[in-house]
Amino acid sequence: MKKILLACAVSLPMIACAQADQKPLRLALSMGLSAGGDTITTVSYTDGTRSNVSAGTGLILSAGADYRYNQYFSGQANIGYHARFTPEASNGDATFSRIPVELLGYYHINEQWRVGAGARFNRNVKLSGSGAGSQYNRSFNNSNGAILEAEYLFNPQWSVKVRAVKEEFETTYGKQKFSGNHFGLIGSFYY
Repeated sequence: MKKILLACAVSLPMIACAQADQKPLRLALSMGLSAGGDTITTVSYTDGTRSNVSAGTGLILSAGADYRYNQYFSGQANIGYHARFTPEASNGDATFSRIPVELLGYYHINEQWRVGAGARFNRNVKLSGSGAGSQYNRSFNNSNGAILEAEYLFNPQWSVKVRAVKEEFETTYGKQKFSGNHFGLIGSFYY
């Protein structure tokens, strides 16, 4: 019994110190891919091939801050770049892009899993083309959306996220609406 009490007396301060060593505020870098949304336009190439530009499909890059309030709750704020690029051709290309600002709150199920929800504010939303693709240029109004997310942390620095986003985009002129709803798979690094 004395050995058990001694082991507890020695290990409890070590566990408390290990938890105290973890910084509550960490920076985050993320990169991922998304799929979904309505087709905004279809780019045709001289060789007869076509490429769809979808409102929810593309590359996601972001940087932000993650704050752990306590054992169960944390929050995260990110700013990023989300874009769908068409294959570049010798005579032009087209890109649908926006700058999302995200605010998320998380509940920690355990040290590996957390689930979260939040808001996404899209700014500088545009469809832009170059060369022959310049005919596709369109501007869009800023928009807001909602995020649901689950994250698995391999260790305190590396994680993978699966998310669902609900958002809509409206052209500045003509008032056409496009669903940007999408699913995403994102890898994150915390430091």
